[in-house]
Amino acid sequence: MHEAVVTRFAPSPTGRLHLGHGYSALMAHDFARAHGGRFLLRIEDIDRGRCRAEHVQAIFDDLRWLGIDWDEPVVVQSERMKLYAEALDRLKGLGVVYPCFCTRADIAREIAGSQSAPHGPDGPLYPGTCRGLSDAERATRLATEDHAWRIDMGRAVALAGPLDWHDEWAGPIVADPLSLGDVVLARKDAGTSYHLAVTVDDAAQGVSDVVRGVDLFHATHVQRLLQALLGLPTPAYHHHPSLVDREGKRLAKRDGAPTLAAMREAGEDGRKVADGLRGQLF
Repeated sequence: MHEAVVTRFAPSPTGRLHLGHGYSALMAHDFARAHGGRFLLRIEDIDRGRCRAEHVQAIFDDLRWLGIDWDEPVVVQSERMKLYAEALDRLKGLGVVYPCFCTRADIAREIAGSQSAPHGPDGPLYPGTCRGLSDAERATRLATEDHAWRIDMGRAVALAGPLDWHDEWAGPIVADPLSLGDVVLARKDAGTSYHLAVTVDDAAQGVSDVVRGVDLFHATHVQRLLQALLGLPTPAYHHHPSLVDREGKRLAKRDGAPTLAAMREAGEDGRKVADGLRGQLF
């Protein structure tokens, strides 16, 4: 455990927060306060097509309604693109990333036509179409075509060597980033991706303990690798169980989970809601 405990809650303002978000925010907040540490709020708004300013204000209002306070300043990812670009340049210098010119449709066709498409925790993995392009072809296409940047996972793992990390619930974990394939680190429509931005920001903000839902457990394999490649510290991880509905399904925005804003506007007492959520935690 680090001497100074720092946790964070890092929502994306692509919609209203629901009870599952409140649950995770309370876990991170309460962990920090119980250890005399700092609780940070970070707005992960790199998806400029889906993020909305009104959702940012709603995040502030919802957290205050639950009785959650945070330590300033609030970090906004869209204001930190230079840091992510610098990290990507370091990875380019290591030779562990490559430009990918495939569209989603291209990838879907290749996977559909393959008899042995590799699979990861969330389904088929990128088949590596652009990994084997020659330097000359890459240079020509970079000058004229849209592209993303992917990590060459095999090369990166070979360079970093064996890695591990520790989770409060799962215990010691041997990192297995190969199981996630050549993930995107910088997108065509944004200068970074979740994996790269969160790794850079957690280190820059001195986050000692990452408290988040178990749905992000697999992402830690990639982030642990990026920490090693970029020479960044590894936090302690606390992947808590997800809050579920009566059918046992994880609460999610896309499934219309009850929003905190709707509860707030209906006149419910946020502190009582928070107490109810804490009853789920312990």
